[in-house]
Amino acid sequence: MTRRPCDSAVNCRCGSKCNRYYLNVVQSSQSDKGRSIDIGGVAREMYVGGSLLGRFIQHHRHRIAPVATLVDAVPTGSDVLDIGCGGGLLLICLASAGRIHSAHGIDSSSGAIETARKAAIRLRSFIQGPTPNFECRSVEKGLPDGTFRVVCLIDVLHHVSPIAQEKAFRDAVAKVRPGGMLLYKDMCDRPLWRAGMNRLHDLVIAKQWIHYVPIESVDRWALDCGLQIERAQRISMLWYGHELRVFRKSGALDS
Repeated sequence: MTRRPCDSAVNCRCGSKCNRYYLNVVQSSQSDKGRSIDIGGVAREMYVGGSLLGRFIQHHRHRIAPVATLVDAVPTGSDVLDIGCGGGLLLICLASAGRIHSAHGIDSSSGAIETARKAAIRLRSFIQGPTPNFECRSVEKGLPDGTFRVVCLIDVLHHVSPIAQEKAFRDAVAKVRPGGMLLYKDMCDRPLWRAGMNRLHDLVIAKQWIHYVPIESVDRWALDCGLQIERAQRISMLWYGHELRVFRKSGALDS
């Protein structure tokens, strides 16, 4: 990675020390072997403005969600669509790790997209290479044009009405190009105590009563869409439980 000086346009107050630290955070991740980056370090450097609660959530998300595992699952040089990107942490980390050719994140929350855009602007002061674009868009308005090598559907379906969950999943699959990947993660619905803690988290943070999607239903929808299950994993972090899937669409990737 080539080091760049801090950009006063993004109100960086930490000077060259900040830049040297960030270089150390991301340098070890420049490998096709999927070596993890320091997610917490990247988050602390990129998310410096906004509310105290908002910064706290971004700085510590990696402690309760498998962000590093998701980053490692994305092949280097991918074009990525992140549906329901929130504050953009996953795409910011993918760009920091040099894994993206291009990346587009969408979310229905204007506040989350503002946070993501500010992080992307700040990221441009630290790296040379592609950085993500972010758009405020609800899935009801349709997904962006084109298809992508990697489509991410991370912690989205439990926010969708049960009657619309299958359609939302199939719409995401339609954006995966032949040979590409659907990277899926959502909260587990068992054991009950973990599911209860997941639900309490969203009641407090998102002020929303979530609707769990049984992972068996997701697997069935994927198979109906012609996807193959490349990876299936349940991950526990503190009291939170996560269901991870890597689905592959048949066909050959374009060169």
